[in-house]
Amino acid sequence: MNDRPSEWDKYLLGSVLFVSLLIGGGTASGLYTDTLIEVAAIVSAAAVFARTSGQRSPQSVLWLLIVAVALAVLQIVPLPVAVFNGLRPELLLGDPWIGETKFRFVSVGVGRTVECLLYLLAAAAFFLAVLRLRAEQVSALLPFFFMGVICNGLAGAIQYSLSDDIAIVGLLPFTINAGLFANVNHFSALLFVSIPFVVYYGVFRGHLLSGSFGLIALLVLLLAAGSRAGVLIGLAITALSVVFLSARSRASGFSVLVIFIALSIYTIGAWTKIDAQVLDPAFGRGEFARTTIEGIKDNWATGVGFGNFQKAYQIYEREGMIFKQYVNHAHNEYLEIAFEGGVPAILLMASYFVLLLAALVRVRGDPFQKAAFLSVSFLLIHSLVDYPLRTEALALTFAYMNAIIFHKGFAERLGSKSEMIEIGHNGDKLFVPIGTSS
Repeated sequence: MNDRPSEWDKYLLGSVLFVSLLIGGGTASGLYTDTLIEVAAIVSAAAVFARTSGQRSPQSVLWLLIVAVALAVLQIVPLPVAVFNGLRPELLLGDPWIGETKFRFVSVGVGRTVECLLYLLAAAAFFLAVLRLRAEQVSALLPFFFMGVICNGLAGAIQYSLSDDIAIVGLLPFTINAGLFANVNHFSALLFVSIPFVVYYGVFRGHLLSGSFGLIALLVLLLAAGSRAGVLIGLAITALSVVFLSARSRASGFSVLVIFIALSIYTIGAWTKIDAQVLDPAFGRGEFARTTIEGIKDNWATGVGFGNFQKAYQIYEREGMIFKQYVNHAHNEYLEIAFEGGVPAILLMASYFVLLLAALVRVRGDPFQKAAFLSVSFLLIHSLVDYPLRTEALALTFAYMNAIIFHKGFAERLGSKSEMIEIGHNGDKLFVPIGTSS
């Protein structure tokens, strides 16, 4: 009789993660590919929730998600217009409720906020579903992630070998510009968040040769992509991964020397690539940030509604900054969320950072969780200069990595290994779990 537990939930969630990396690289709103991924994530999570599980979700993280969803729902609930008196400019009072002027929505674009709510629900459902898996199943989702990265890397390699600016039109509902992504910076983000897991795979899983090959391939692709932030973060995360994850490994001095030489060569290439870029000091991220901060000051209490940055930003643009190209994002995820969600959103972000730092203390003994922590940290750093989490591919990747960090099964597994007693038998040493008989 076979008592082996079922593995279908692992394959189900892994398939959703893999598909999101294949078709979820768009940034525009209303993409049918994003809707398909969101539906698949929610349905798959519901199937996982339907079965009993011995894994428990951390209460603090669960409450944080509940409050985040409640905040998004509140933005599409009609409220008396008196609530908004003095809290925001008249131009941003929000949509009226069915033609009524006595009730208004917090969101200045209810449709976009509903779209963002579905986006949040899909990522949250996927995150909670992964938390219900056993620790070994969570680790077994990594090959699905690697397959998605490899497919993107192969697509990027083919593109860069043919031309410097090749674009693929018609395959997906968005123009593919790098790998399988619409945005080269987001493609770069996928590459560099993969680096800690490649280092983990090579050092701790005993695949040093294939891990080294994968690392070199990722660094070369980052250089070819030409993202300034991606190049810098890729270099930093590689060096930090080697030091952070190899602290307790048996990597030989020769391997460390080879890695150091490779990093030195990569640094030279990165410097050359960045030096060749022409920066625009007048119309760039600095101007986006200044304008967004002006909007935050006027809408600090409630925000303008999630997904409505573009619509509200135009009100605060300086006349001299209005060009043919329009600003669709702040290129700073934290400023954009603060503009859209106000003080409540800022408090939610602060709470998440507190939970993440607290989790660092618990994951220090597990290299797999440490790799996830590094990837999440650098994705959050990249969010200071871009909006990578606005793509379904990186949103589900972010959810998966957070599930690794906050999963209780790894700590319990580590604790069960440490709860061993030593018994002597004629000079021989035998280790058995506490509570068992010898």
